[in-house]
Amino acid sequence: MYVLDTSIVINRPKEVWDLEDPIYITRATLAELEHLSNLGKEEGFIGFQFIEELKKKKRVEIVGPRPTPGQIQFAKKGGEIDNLIREVAKSLDATLVTSDRVQYLVAKAEEIPALLILPEGSLPFEKYFTKNVMSVHLRENSHVQLKEGHPGGWRLKTLDEFMDKEKISYVISQIENYARANNIYFEILREGAKVIQINDYRIVIAYPPFSDAREVTVVRPVKRLTLEDYNLRKELLERINREAEGILIAGSPGSGKTTFANALANYYVSQNKVVKTLEEPRDMDVPPEVSQYRRLEGSYEYTKDILLLVRPDYVFFDEVRRTDDFHTYIDLRMAGIGMVGIVHAKAPIDAIERFINRVELGMIPQIIDTVIFIEGGQIGQVYTLNQVIKVPSGMFERDLARPVVEVRDFFTERLLYEIYKFGEETVVYRIRSQSKLDKELSKIFDDYKLEHRDGRWTVIIPKSELKKLNKKSVKKLLKKYNLHFEIE
Repeated sequence: MYVLDTSIVINRPKEVWDLEDPIYITRATLAELEHLSNLGKEEGFIGFQFIEELKKKKRVEIVGPRPTPGQIQFAKKGGEIDNLIREVAKSLDATLVTSDRVQYLVAKAEEIPALLILPEGSLPFEKYFTKNVMSVHLRENSHVQLKEGHPGGWRLKTLDEFMDKEKISYVISQIENYARANNIYFEILREGAKVIQINDYRIVIAYPPFSDAREVTVVRPVKRLTLEDYNLRKELLERINREAEGILIAGSPGSGKTTFANALANYYVSQNKVVKTLEEPRDMDVPPEVSQYRRLEGSYEYTKDILLLVRPDYVFFDEVRRTDDFHTYIDLRMAGIGMVGIVHAKAPIDAIERFINRVELGMIPQIIDTVIFIEGGQIGQVYTLNQVIKVPSGMFERDLARPVVEVRDFFTERLLYEIYKFGEETVVYRIRSQSKLDKELSKIFDDYKLEHRDGRWTVIIPKSELKKLNKKSVKKLLKKYNLHFEIE
């Protein structure tokens, strides 16, 4: 005789079909399945469906008392439902069959015969992940779709295989069963949505009422890169080593931000830096030496307290999205911890603007000193920030001087944006005329620097370029752009 607990009914292992009759299912299990079904959870419906299939080929009997509402409500925390099922097995002198390790261990401790059947080792979506597949997209009443390629260069492939309600329900149940059997918990668990990290796979499950249909999205890194693979220019590597302590890694979704962050984290570890991560969900690929943290008791306030005691050299924050995320990044950086934040942005300046109005303007260069923008898996633009006292571009009166945050291209030192206060408003001013002026200057001079000072453009040239100042084209530029020349 065998008593099946709730985990077995939900997991539906094939070994159940080899068990001899009679098979007992407790009213406690039915009550738990009913509770799950009323909450709209897939496990409840799957369990009832399996019981119906079992009745067609096996002698199934329903036994035992029905639990109280309180026992059902606190089933997971208190284990009351599991206890009722064990009591039924003990009274029948039957073998308890379970997929729950804890249930199995308790039964053995109580000297109740028990059989542990764990779900199959493979995950149902792994068959789709061939060499170049980045992600798998499964949706109810739709064909299976795959993204093949790499960040910035992928294509969507639709397979002939069709996912009906029964198939996708099976996929979802197998993922959840695998997680339970291997003590893997869900990173995000909400009404209608679940996120879980299993090995390299980040799995997002959505179902009604959140989604109009059941769907599963599975993403994995296509390849692992080191910092050497990005062929960083010497000056950028030196900045990462010596100066950059408030870094933003920005880019659009799927551009390769996290891949670069992984490479940077591994590099810091190789330089004997103490590195921690803040992730929700946790999917960075970091060495064993790196602790991956999340919200402690649902709050980053508590996590910050721990991090300040741990004293890491760098904290990688993947991803900075919500208001409390930004405040956490700001607080940790102002406490002197090196921060690397991963931010969704269409352009580098967008990542900076998301910090405006969340902190005093003058503190921004202390919080963010370097922005690395990732495009198509490669480093695109790199911005640096610093604060000066000057007359902002477009203004000409000296008494209008004020603190200005300059945003420059790291490699060329070109001034790209100015951020300053104008009355109560914060202005992000794009230096538009500079690109035209640069083009005209580059036709005349081989070596120069261009800066905006006190309402006019200042061109700094070495003495070797001095003879070119007599050209007519230079005199035209002086008049057109209100230029001033300085000799180094």
